[in-house]
Amino acid sequence: MIRKYFLLSLLVTASYLNLSWDSSTLSNPANPIKGKNNTYTTDLYKLLNDKDLKFEAFEKAMNGYFKLFIDDNIENSKFLTVIDLSLSANKNRFFIIDLKTTKIIHKSKVAHGRNSGDEFAKYFSNKIGSYQSSLGFYKTAETYKGKHGLSLRLDGLENSNNNARERAIVIHSADYVNDSFIKDNGRLGRSLGCPSLPTDGYSDIIKTIKNGSILFIYYPKKDYLNKSLLANSDINQYFVNESDVSSLTNY
Repeated sequence: MIRKYFLLSLLVTASYLNLSWDSSTLSNPANPIKGKNNTYTTDLYKLLNDKDLKFEAFEKAMNGYFKLFIDDNIENSKFLTVIDLSLSANKNRFFIIDLKTTKIIHKSKVAHGRNSGDEFAKYFSNKIGSYQSSLGFYKTAETYKGKHGLSLRLDGLENSNNNARERAIVIHSADYVNDSFIKDNGRLGRSLGCPSLPTDGYSDIIKTIKNGSILFIYYPKKDYLNKSLLANSDINQYFVNESDVSSLTNY
């Protein structure tokens, strides 16, 4: 069991920390110690250095990512996408994190479902025909050419979003996701439940995160957060015990 945790710590360290860091301000992420996972997640957040991404959304996303990682349920582990629907639709709330370089490589606006709210999303559903956004963890799948051009299918990984395929919840571009629409209408346009992106550069986004990366749609909805095993995963268990560190150096 210790070896399993140690191997994970090595993978996480190699994946996340291929960079220099200031030991005077950060704890040492090269030695993730059990019981200090909050510090570890906080350090990663500091390295991203972008306050547009709220810590609460990032923390929940990391909880689920670690769980899916250790369960070998991620094919494209380099990227983590976070959509924070607690923010105004007129703000950047779609973030792609490169977990190898610990950088946010893309951020943009993203639409929510038309029945989820106007400028601010408030209502969420997994029901077919609801035209609302669904919260939770998704895995990106295959691409296809549809009425919106290149599109990316999503598979919901939780009870809150497991109808994504049947609902045709996909990532695609839309001409109502831009600053001109906001200027004319006072808010971003809305989708039928899909996380729709601006047309500029969207194909590169899809090609980057396709085929098995994790995407997390966040909102501080108590009903979801209280039930989600992924968002509430105890990542503490994936970190080695401090008492085991000396013995690990013998492997």
